Amino acid sequence: MRNPLPPVPTSLLDIEVARDLRRGAPTARLVTAPATDVESEPLEIGGVRITGKAGDVQTVPADEARWVAGLGDGEPKQYRKAGAALVRAVNAGLADDVSNGGKAFRAVQLVLPEEAAGEHVTELALGLLLGGYRFKVTGEDPSPSVRTVRLVTENPSAADSVARASVLAAATALTRDLANTPSNVKTPAWLADTAARVAGPRVEVSVRDEKWLTTQGFGGVLAVGGGSARPPRLIELAYRPAEASRHLLLVGKGITFDTGGLSIKPADGMHLMRTDMAGGAAVIAAIRAIAALSLPVRVTALVPAAENHVSGSSYRPGDIVRHYGGKTTEVGNTDAEGRMVLADALAYGIRRYHPDLVVDAATLTGAMKVSLGLRTGGLFASDDTLAASVVAAGSRVGEAWWRMPLVEDYADNVRGEFGDVRQTPAGPGGITAALFLREFTEGLPWAHLDIAGPARSEKNYDDVVPGATGFAARTLVELAASL
Repeated sequence: MRNPLPPVPTSLLDIEVARDLRRGAPTARLVTAPATDVESEPLEIGGVRITGKAGDVQTVPADEARWVAGLGDGEPKQYRKAGAALVRAVNAGLADDVSNGGKAFRAVQLVLPEEAAGEHVTELALGLLLGGYRFKVTGEDPSPSVRTVRLVTENPSAADSVARASVLAAATALTRDLANTPSNVKTPAWLADTAARVAGPRVEVSVRDEKWLTTQGFGGVLAVGGGSARPPRLIELAYRPAEASRHLLLVGKGITFDTGGLSIKPADGMHLMRTDMAGGAAVIAAIRAIAALSLPVRVTALVPAAENHVSGSSYRPGDIVRHYGGKTTEVGNTDAEGRMVLADALAYGIRRYHPDLVVDAATLTGAMKVSLGLRTGGLFASDDTLAASVVAAGSRVGEAWWRMPLVEDYADNVRGEFGDVRQTPAGPGGITAALFLREFTEGLPWAHLDIAGPARSEKNYDDVVPGATGFAARTLVELAASL
């Protein structure tokens, strides 16, 4: 019987590094954009005028290459864009060959410019690996795709750059896999079981069920998950290298589907809520990659997983919920469920494990989509050094972050009248949500990553394809590396 879902994790293409071209193999080349001054001659290959614009791929009738991909000005980030566009063009050419009765090729060689250094190769590899990512539930045979790209270069460090990029790309792809999986399959139990299966040999995984959550007093997780027939879980993952000197706690929102609860969402966008656990997916993928890279930092990752549904047992606006550790929250809107489950996990992780640094990731507020659009993540932080480290880590791996203010003028709004804190205090939504979460961080250096905007895409851009983007996973890995 055909498996109804693509395999998780997705198998990405292989990248080999070689010094010489192979005769007869399909070949692609990379070129920078020609100078724009009036005296420069336009670049032509096989009679085709080449723009060299970053991400512009053209098919040329020439012996030395079939595809030419533009690099723009040749900056490293343009290599990622070119790699992603090239792999899409190659896959389209392969499908066209097969549909016209031609022979299927599964490998292509790519000639690198002499100036391509380690950073350029890393970015190029990320684009090649992720630009052709596919997730489709179908009963048909999958479309043919290239399986191997052979980089032709004399750069001695290229193989190391490709190896590290492959781990980062795998983290992004796994995040996409988990977030793209439809919610009729992706229950909290499925997410927990899958995390345990893919975590890798150096990551310990513990799955806490609803009975344990009740005993331990995880009131936020139990309230949010109470309306569903599929009970919640807490997923704990631990990587403990002997040489670690610092301990990083990662917490990711794991709402496997979000109807909004009794404060129900509009129907038009509700189908997208299968990706409302993208923060939890990024955390799972990140700790897997951190362990694969053998980074010398201890990491604990927590994913409170629940389905926010509508039934007679749903939690209500006006409820007062007691979180792990005893703090109480006045519920104002059941669609603000992410902060409810994160509060439990933050309180538990800090009290149980005493980390040095705390970072949470969540598709938390629509306000951040309005503020920063769909390609930049919102960063709130209680510590300037940690904030700068997150921004720098994201820049190195191609994920953009913008630091948002924790405006103290709104902090009093979080104080509750009938409970300790208000779930939905008055004020700008992204900021007040972050201030709510800060109440559960015990004064530790803490960063909150609101990825509601860049966690999903409706179109191709750079290495991103429609659906879940995998945003934040690479940043978390690079942040751990910087520690």
